[in-house]
Amino acid sequence: MNYIEASYNDVVDLLVKNNIVCIFQGRTEAGPRALGNRSVLYDPRDSGALRKVNAAKNRQWWRPFAASVLEEHAAEWFEMLTLKSSPYMMYAIPVKEDKKELIPGVVHVDGTCRIQTVTEEQNYHYYHLIKTFYEETGIPMLFNTSLNLGGQVICHTIYDTYDMLHRSSIEYVYQPEEQKIVHIPNQVNVAGQTCLS
Repeated sequence: MNYIEASYNDVVDLLVKNNIVCIFQGRTEAGPRALGNRSVLYDPRDSGALRKVNAAKNRQWWRPFAASVLEEHAAEWFEMLTLKSSPYMMYAIPVKEDKKELIPGVVHVDGTCRIQTVTEEQNYHYYHLIKTFYEETGIPMLFNTSLNLGGQVICHTIYDTYDMLHRSSIEYVYQPEEQKIVHIPNQVNVAGQTCLS
């Protein structure tokens, strides 16, 4: 297990290289959605995101994912109509036609995406991580799913998270309050079998 000092840019560098990165911060979230305190993050531009992250989480390959988007950019990417925000990820909203091919990792088969709008006031570190990704890629959102493996409860403590990484192909957890990344070198393959090498 390696502890690495990390900025938002360091985390974005991992994401744009198609690494899956968990984020663990603050208090445990309650409710049906992961909102950036206990989340698994990925690059929404990757068309292989669905299979890759579902395999890492040991879920059915077709299970869809959500996106956390900077609130000020949501209407540029999604058909928000009269909706101004969606901070609790309760709505599946049509993705604008000219944007679908830019974020295939989070577009459902029906052309929608379940979105969480994020502001600096709601979640300071998560907002600035997404903003840094936007500055790097032009995409104002991150792929987001809950911090757990298929059939398991969400990780409540950082030790739960370390255990999850040991049992999956995911290698990184970002702790923004401490500005560090914990890297647990991969010990299992995407099928969940222990690797001997």
